[in-house]
Amino acid sequence: MPLSRLLAPLLLAASLLGPLGTAGAAPRTDLTLGMSIEPAGLDPTVAAPVAIGQVVWQNVFEGLVRLDRDGTVQPQLARSWTISEDGLTYTFALRTGVAFHDGTPFDASTAKFTLDRARGEASTNPQKQFYAVIDAIETPDAATLVLKLKKPAGNLLYWLGWPASVMVAPKTAETDRTQPVGTGPFRFASWAKGDRVVLEKNPSYWDAAGAAALERVTFRFLADPQAQVAALQSGDIDAFPELSAPELFGAFQTDERFTAVAGNTELKVVAGMNNARKPFDDRRVRQALMMAVDRAMLIEGAYSGFGQPIGSHYTPNDPGYVDLTGVHPYDVEKARALLAEAGHADGLAFSIKVPQMSYATRSAELLQALFSEIGVTMTIVPTEFPAKWVAEVLKGKDFEMTMVAHAEPLDIDIYARPDYYFGYRNPAFDETIAKAEAATDEASRLSLYGEAQRMLAEDVPALYLFVMPKLGVWNAKLEGLWENEPIPSNDVTDVRWRE
Repeated sequence: MPLSRLLAPLLLAASLLGPLGTAGAAPRTDLTLGMSIEPAGLDPTVAAPVAIGQVVWQNVFEGLVRLDRDGTVQPQLARSWTISEDGLTYTFALRTGVAFHDGTPFDASTAKFTLDRARGEASTNPQKQFYAVIDAIETPDAATLVLKLKKPAGNLLYWLGWPASVMVAPKTAETDRTQPVGTGPFRFASWAKGDRVVLEKNPSYWDAAGAAALERVTFRFLADPQAQVAALQSGDIDAFPELSAPELFGAFQTDERFTAVAGNTELKVVAGMNNARKPFDDRRVRQALMMAVDRAMLIEGAYSGFGQPIGSHYTPNDPGYVDLTGVHPYDVEKARALLAEAGHADGLAFSIKVPQMSYATRSAELLQALFSEIGVTMTIVPTEFPAKWVAEVLKGKDFEMTMVAHAEPLDIDIYARPDYYFGYRNPAFDETIAKAEAATDEASRLSLYGEAQRMLAEDVPALYLFVMPKLGVWNAKLEGLWENEPIPSNDVTDVRWRE
């Protein structure tokens, strides 16, 4: 019999089953995800940099509540709650049968320990001010947690969904920075500093219906945009949820091997000024610098046209957003005149401390050119992020101007914090924020946030530039990654490979 006739049935079977050797193959259960910044630690309850939460929030650590991919508060370790009519008592019904990765039970005493630690005198929690509204914490039984507040806090449930509010166990809290132990669907496996963090599936996860599809997740850290692109193209990295090479994003949009999505974020790119130092203690100087900025040109040059201009510390995604880009529009002549009025007709010189991220470097270089048009000389000082930037700028206030993307949602309250790095002081603004946070009626709260936005747009304690998009690129066979980013995260709990 001819060989062709012998092979015919095999060839027919191959054509029906797909590529030879792949019929019935199980989908992958590993994932390698890329990030631009390596976190300095892995406990989001003791340090501010968002990269921490982008590795462990929802994956390793969980909270009483969580924010979903739409930014909506959902139950988590608390299955339900009630709020008293006066807004001063929150009673949480906790889930039972939940354990930390080391076997420690989660109960009301654990939740009380976590919140007491966050609001305590020695706390370094980045959102410590949120918990100051708590007057007392009661634990009537192991499954009930009661928070007594000093005053109403309309945003309390939202705050409790943040990475800084995740639950930690008393026994492991002090070592969570390097050996995180949570209640999540993944547990910590290893950390090779400068390269990667590896998580593995938690076989004893409390929510069987929410068990992860992935068995192993590797977070790789690649700061160089070109290296990010090369790693995606070669398959060394399966997903880069925040690609740092906007000029190359378009190529992924036309490549059928990848899913490429330009989603929304809370990443507000601002050039913060030290309002406690001259010349930035003069509002006219700050306003003049704002009028020297052509936001459209900046977005095109720094981020290849991706991004939305802003006029205050608020994004178009946020409830109660007001477009204030027209308060101090680009106007070189008016900027020069206002600078002269402030006593700087012969020019001005200062430095800007810039983290190594590409968006910050590009934005600073463009600002440097724009400022030169009004006689301002700005010297760019590269500053390693996060360690050096946090030490010198955020904590030490040793800077004149800086550049960073503020990632937390609805964080306009930072300008009311007395020790925040901007050094901005405005009692009227502080009062407005306090009223907004205490408002239990949404319409009133959003109206007050609108007033606060207008104050910042007029006073310009920072130069409000643009909101960065979430330029996500991942293997087309992956599903479950977040397209938008209502809170900084790389939640991989629903991620899986299609067959």
